[in-house]
Amino acid sequence: MSVLTNAAVAAPERMSPRHKLILTLLLGAQFMLAIDFSILNVALPVVGRGLGFGLDQLQWIATAFALPAAGFTLLFGRVADLAGRRRMLLAGMALLAAGSLIGGFAASPAMLLTARVLQGLATAIATPAALSLLTTSFPEGPLRTRALGLSGALMSAGFTVGAVLGGVLTDLLSWRWAFLINVPVAVVILAVTPALVAESRSRDRARLDVPGAVTVTGGLLALVYGITAAGQHGWTDPVALVALAAAVVLLVAFVLVERRSPAPLAPLSVLTRRTVTWGNAGGFVAFATETSLVFLMTLYLQQVLDFSPLTTGLALGVLGAGTFAGGVAAPRIMGRFGGRATLVAGLVLQAAATAALLGLGADRSALPLMLAATAIGGFGNLVAIVAFMGTATSGLPDGEQGLATGLATMTQQVAITLGIPVMSAVATANSSVLGGVHVATLVNALIALAGAALVGLFLRRS
Repeated sequence: MSVLTNAAVAAPERMSPRHKLILTLLLGAQFMLAIDFSILNVALPVVGRGLGFGLDQLQWIATAFALPAAGFTLLFGRVADLAGRRRMLLAGMALLAAGSLIGGFAASPAMLLTARVLQGLATAIATPAALSLLTTSFPEGPLRTRALGLSGALMSAGFTVGAVLGGVLTDLLSWRWAFLINVPVAVVILAVTPALVAESRSRDRARLDVPGAVTVTGGLLALVYGITAAGQHGWTDPVALVALAAAVVLLVAFVLVERRSPAPLAPLSVLTRRTVTWGNAGGFVAFATETSLVFLMTLYLQQVLDFSPLTTGLALGVLGAGTFAGGVAAPRIMGRFGGRATLVAGLVLQAAATAALLGLGADRSALPLMLAATAIGGFGNLVAIVAFMGTATSGLPDGEQGLATGLATMTQQVAITLGIPVMSAVATANSSVLGGVHVATLVNALIALAGAALVGLFLRRS
């Protein structure tokens, strides 16, 4: 570790060969985990027919992943600080391989849902560990900003790439390969990581805050379940309302517990930092709006233009190209203009490109508009996400990086889970599919614009 630190001090603008290998390994792990969230989305009808899921049960394939992925991320981010980040990354990869094997050979709905739960838990364990290894392996400054830029690009692009890859695998091979493709990648990461990445953990010996862990995990699980139930049955559904009320009670209890705990899971001094609070707020808006826009465009391409899953995935690949370009360009933009200006500018560009999608019509003549607007919006979205990641993890000691990256990962997972059912409810409230897509797209653009205004107003230098 001292060799890495000295190299970074001597040449802060350039990565050493070892830095590049570490970066490749950690980015590969994060990219694979991001893909898993959406890889089955375009294949859901095929999976349903193959295993006997009813139409009203298909959403549980996504929910079974989202519940543990969002609910346990903050907990495992802190566990990684205390138990060792490399150890948690390896545990997450092993669990992912096991869950993927179960899913690839699933013979019943219960078996498939078990696999998705295991994949969600693996994401909650491995993602904050990989991200905190990234931030502790690269010193704060140009090197870390560049690494976070590539990380943000791949994490966000992974959602789109998952849709593309899911369509290709389903049409050309089988939906089972959406699971099995994870196994060899996870095995390679398990084999290479111990030799390449040094163990990293917090130097303090504080015990895990069990009451804090129970309340925040329970609160997040209830929140995600309530949002999902509301998206499926409506916001007046009793089950959804009870779950959301339980989420409020548990999350308030979490704050009270943290105020009194001698070793809090998430110290309020960290949670109330402007960079952490408003960086995560901007990231929440960026993830919620862009991933739900992918859902809306999937709805438009398949139900209005009658495209196949494969063609839909390829069309959304243009958005993925835009996001990747944004992730590559973002570190330079952030280095020149700062985190606050970059986050605001990215959200504004995303909002403008999303608003342009109101010009979509019932025929394919507007397809070039959709491709151009989604690519530009994806660029702006990734610029915002890189600024969010850099801002939300800046100015914190290495011992709190697991917490900071756990918060950032939790923000991502909850935003993705919240954005899709909300936009789905807005879209399906309209009598026509195209009309619903237009209304939801307008709401999406306004949320991105409002997020930019709030971040610009409150995320200022202390």
